[in-house]
Amino acid sequence: MPLLHRARAAAMTALLAAGCLAASLPATAEPEAVVAPACIQPGPDLRYLVVFAQFTPPAVADAEITEACGSTTVYYPEISVAVATSPDPSFLKLIGPARAYSAQAESIASKRSVKRKKDDTELLRPSSTRSGEQWDMDLIKAPAAHQVTTGSKSVVVGVLDSGIDPRHPDLAPALAPELSAGCLTGKPDTSPTAWIPTTSAHGTHVAGTIAAADDGKGTTGVAPGVRVASVKVVDDDGFIYPEYAVCGFMWAALQGMTITNNSYFIDPYLFTCQSEPGQRVIYEAVRRAVDYATSRNVLNVAAAGNNAADLSRPGRDSLSPTNGDAQTRPVDPSCVVLPVQLKNVVGVSAVEETKTKSGYSSYGLGAIDVTAPGGDTRTEKGCVLSTVPSGYDYSCGTSMATPHAAGVAALIASTHPETDAVSLGRMLNAQAETLACPGDYDLNGTGVQDAFCTGYSEYNSFYGHGLVDAEAAVTK
Repeated sequence: MPLLHRARAAAMTALLAAGCLAASLPATAEPEAVVAPACIQPGPDLRYLVVFAQFTPPAVADAEITEACGSTTVYYPEISVAVATSPDPSFLKLIGPARAYSAQAESIASKRSVKRKKDDTELLRPSSTRSGEQWDMDLIKAPAAHQVTTGSKSVVVGVLDSGIDPRHPDLAPALAPELSAGCLTGKPDTSPTAWIPTTSAHGTHVAGTIAAADDGKGTTGVAPGVRVASVKVVDDDGFIYPEYAVCGFMWAALQGMTITNNSYFIDPYLFTCQSEPGQRVIYEAVRRAVDYATSRNVLNVAAAGNNAADLSRPGRDSLSPTNGDAQTRPVDPSCVVLPVQLKNVVGVSAVEETKTKSGYSSYGLGAIDVTAPGGDTRTEKGCVLSTVPSGYDYSCGTSMATPHAAGVAALIASTHPETDAVSLGRMLNAQAETLACPGDYDLNGTGVQDAFCTGYSEYNSFYGHGLVDAEAAVTK
C-alpha cells in the first residue's frame, strides 16, 4: 500500500476509534492527532521514468508520484508517461517496480561512470568548397537532386543528438533555435545553453549531413534548403537515457516537426528486453513516444548501430549495461535495440563507397528499411566529411548513414508537403536503389564470410529496400 494510503487508513481507524470512545471522554477531551509517516530523504535525488495506465489524468499521476515520496518533473498526458525525482530509496517500491525505472540509480549501483571520448577537433573554415571530398553525396546523387530542389523551409528535421553548433556558418541559416530544446532532465528546456553542444561534435556532424548550406564553401548537406532543430538527448558522459529520448520524441511531435534523426541507441542496454521489469518500462515509454510522434505525422529515422549484429537474431549481448561493468547475457525474442527496432521507425544500415555494407554496421531482416553512406573505417577519407563545431571532420558509422536517409526524406517531404508520416516512410523505401545481397562478403580476405545476408534483391537484411537516392526522391 502506498505510503499516504497507509496514512489515510491509519487516520480513518483513529477517527472511528475516537467516535466510539466519545461518550466516555470528558467534554474537554479531544482525539489524539494522527501524524502521517514521513518520507525518507537521505539523497541522492534520483530521476525516474514512470509509466501509467493510458489516459491517466495529470492530477492522478501527480498524486500517485507524491504519495510515493516523489516529485513530478514533467508528465506527458498524451502518452501517460512521467519523469519524476525522489531522494527516498523506497520510491521504486512504493510507485511499483513494474512501472518505474531509474537509469541514474543503476549507474550509481554500478559504482562506475563510463566517460566517452570527448571530441577535440580544431579545424578552420575553408574559403572554398570541399564538395570534392563528399563521395557520400555523389553516391546518393544529391548534387543532381539539388538541380531540382534543395528542400523547403517548411520542413524541419529534429536532430535528436548532442546539440548543434549555432555559430557554424554552414548551419546557422538552417538552424531553428525557436524549435530547439535540451532534454537532459526529461523535460524540454528551450534555453540555448540546454541545446548547444558541450562535449561532443556528433550532433553538429549529423546536422551538417542533413542541411549544411550550399554556398560554395565547406560541405553541403543532402537537403540544404530545409531547417534543423537541435534536440539535445546526449549528456556530457555520452549517454542517451530513456527519459531523454522520450522527451525528444514528444518535443518533436508537439512542435510539429517533419522528421526526427536518431543516430544512437538508448542506454543503458544495447538490447532492451521486455522480459525484465525495468527494461519493459523503458520499452513501453519509448514505444508510446515514438507512436505518438508518428500519429502527429513525424517520420522517425534511426541508426542500426555499429556492433555488426544481426538484429533479427542477435543471440547474446556483451555490451550491457553501458553505464557499468558490462555482462554477457543471452538475448531472448523480447530484446530489441531502441529506437531502431520499433514499428514506427525507419531503420538505416551503412555502406561504403563501393555500396557494400560497412563491416561495423548492424543489419537484420525486418530491422533495416534502407541503407546510406556511413563509410569505411579502414581509411580516414573513406569516412563521411561534415561539419563540427570548429570546422569540418571525418566520421564513420551508422550515425552518419542515418542523416543521409533523413535528408532524402526531407527532400520528399518538400516536394510532397501533404504527405503523412507513414506515406513518407513508404516513399522513402520506394525511391531506394535496389542492392542485392553480395555473393561474397569476406571483407578481410580471410576466406570466411563476415556476415550472412538474407532476403531477396528488393528487400534483404543488409540493405532493406536499398540505397537512398536523392535524385529519384525529387523526380519520381
